[in-house]
This record gives sequence, C-alpha cells and structure tokens, in this order.
Amino acid sequence: MLYDALLVIALWMVSLFPIVAIADDHVFGAAVQTLLFFELYGFFAFFWLTRKQTLGMLAWRLTIKTQNDQPMTLNQVTLRFAGALVGFGCFGLGYVWLLFDKQNRSWSDLLSSTRVIYQVKRRA
Repeated sequence: MLYDALLVIALWMVSLFPIVAIADDHVFGAAVQTLLFFELYGFFAFFWLTRKQTLGMLAWRLTIKTQNDQPMTLNQVTLRFAGALVGFGCFGLGYVWLLFDKQNRSWSDLLSSTRVIYQVKRRA
C-alpha cells in the first residue's frame, strides 16, 4: 500500500503543479479535492481492470482474483475502492479484518467478491 501511495502522490503532484502555476497561488476547494479523488479512483481502477494488480501489488507478487476467475468488472472495482475507503476510514479496521476472516479477506474483498492472493515465484 505504501508503494501505491507514493505513486498516487506523484500523480497528484504532476496534476497540481500546473494548476498552482496557472493560479499563481494556493489551490484548494471542492474542485481540487474532486480532481484528486477521481485521480485516486482512476489509478486503482486502471490497474485493477487491466492487470488485476497495482504496481505496489506487483512488487509483492499479489494479485486480485474474482470468485469465478473472470476479469473484474467496473462494478467490482468500484465496490472494492469503496470498501478500501471505508476500511481505511475506520482506522484500518477493514484490513485488520483479515486477521479474523477465515479466508483472509478484507472489507474490500468481501464487498467486491474478490480476494488477494500471493503468486508463488516460479523457478526457471
């Protein structure tokens, strides 16, 4: 999660620098917050839909699987994103839930009918 957070912060910096330069002042308000929120959603939606993993998950050999082994749908991605937001918003309880769930699922997994699995490294 830390790797993905660093990538998202870099994305936000790239998008905010031109806005700050044009405004020649501080930028804040609902429009900027909405832009950052949609960039956050777009980052995760893009990687989950196209690769079944973010770049941070790739580094740790984690991938997302659906219950029926089909590609994730936009609805599942949206539910997973919402579950992640709620899980973090509740002081990380949505991810602490992994310790109590018999199948090691977080709230975002439960909400989107997905699960994160560890890919075993193949030997050549």
